[in-house]
Amino acid sequence: MVLDFTQAVWLNEPKHHNVSADAVSITTEPVTDFWQRSYYGFRNDNAPALQLTSRENFTFTVKVKFDYQAQFDQCGVIIYLDDNNWFKASIEYENESFSRLGSVVTNLGYSDWATTDIPLPKAIWYRLSRRGPDFLIESSVDGITFKQMRIFHLHQLGETSLEMGQANPPMTATQPVQFGLYACSPLQSSFEAVFSDMKMEPCLWRAHAV
Repeated sequence: MVLDFTQAVWLNEPKHHNVSADAVSITTEPVTDFWQRSYYGFRNDNAPALQLTSRENFTFTVKVKFDYQAQFDQCGVIIYLDDNNWFKASIEYENESFSRLGSVVTNLGYSDWATTDIPLPKAIWYRLSRRGPDFLIESSVDGITFKQMRIFHLHQLGETSLEMGQANPPMTATQPVQFGLYACSPLQSSFEAVFSDMKMEPCLWRAHAV
């Protein structure tokens, strides 16, 4: 199913953006970010995010193009439940030699940060899959071959089906999840992020066989 983000809802709506049925562009504003407490101590919750809501298990895929200008510039996919419980995945610009493909999972008000150093591509695809309170995030440089970045759990959504004794969890999740797109510039920077080829389909992440 092709997603229409004209029906999505803004969190921290940016001054400059364009939303059509088949693409979204966001121009970031300086000193915007999502982060909670861990290591650095600060709490940032002012980046723009454009989100849809689903109660179902799903796989969401999107292509992201960008023209980073400064360290920490980033754009990608997000799940934002509230300021203490969220997830984001992106490439963060570091310098001309490398950037950091990574993700942040924030549970109960504390963020982690898992990364791997990569050469900066011109575009990247993300594929986010949900099974209840558990998620799989993957990335691809060609939109065809996807590689796992991480599996994670959002505590606010409850226990996994296996923890509840269900070897074959149902395909319908009960808790609503807000998911979508984000872009930000934590330093004094601004750039345009363009999101396209957005689609949502039944969960491609197969249930774990017990």
